[in-house]
Amino acid sequence: SLLQLKLWNKYRVSNIPSLIFIDASTGKVVCRNGLLVIRDDPEGLEFPWGPKPFSEVVAGPLLRNNGQTLDSTALEGSHVGVYFSAHWCPPCRSLTRLLVESYRKIKEAGQKFEILFVSADRSEDSFKQYFSEMPWVAVPYADEARRSRLNRLYGIQGIPTLIVLDPKGDVITRQGRVEVLNDIECREFPWHPKPVLELTDSNAVQLNEGPCLVLFVDSEDDGESEAAKQLIQPIAEKIIAKYKAKEEEA
Repeated sequence: SLLQLKLWNKYRVSNIPSLIFIDASTGKVVCRNGLLVIRDDPEGLEFPWGPKPFSEVVAGPLLRNNGQTLDSTALEGSHVGVYFSAHWCPPCRSLTRLLVESYRKIKEAGQKFEILFVSADRSEDSFKQYFSEMPWVAVPYADEARRSRLNRLYGIQGIPTLIVLDPKGDVITRQGRVEVLNDIECREFPWHPKPVLELTDSNAVQLNEGPCLVLFVDSEDDGESEAAKQLIQPIAEKIIAKYKAKEEEA
């Protein structure tokens, strides 16, 4: 029915079964990954399963690939890329190669940036092999509860996913993968979302993220696409500001 379709679209359900918890008084999503919640917390001890701050969910020791450990408080004051990935997934491996270069460029430009690898590998050995290629930090593979809590916090539905956080731990963008592919020189880092984008192969995935307005223009005429952008930019900014004020996704 139409109502069912509206609910699927509203909550961006792309695979089933899917269990989403909502605060009935405000209608806001409390947790997207309800299936992980009931697996991790069968007794309901953490009810009502609302989002916790990143610093709380990540708390504990982190690893470097040389075996060194450091405390998660070392991430404070930096932009953080939370990188959900696994060696068995080919798109993950190709993104990792690019991301290593991006990470170097951003650090060399003097930005405070760290990446946190949250593995979805199928064994400790494949985690170690994959992590050996990465110059950043990781949640220990054995700490399955913390890896699962991070998946829950960001409602991860597929990999690779790169979520970029500001130094306070708030999400700047969930589209880190698209940003890394589109901005090889990392000039736009930390990749605050733009109200208007030019549609490309790599950012087309965002059409599945929510309602979009697509404006077709004659690309032969450069002036026309610039004029069209000027026309829709203030409208887009207004809509985004409206949703931001309500603390909702646009």
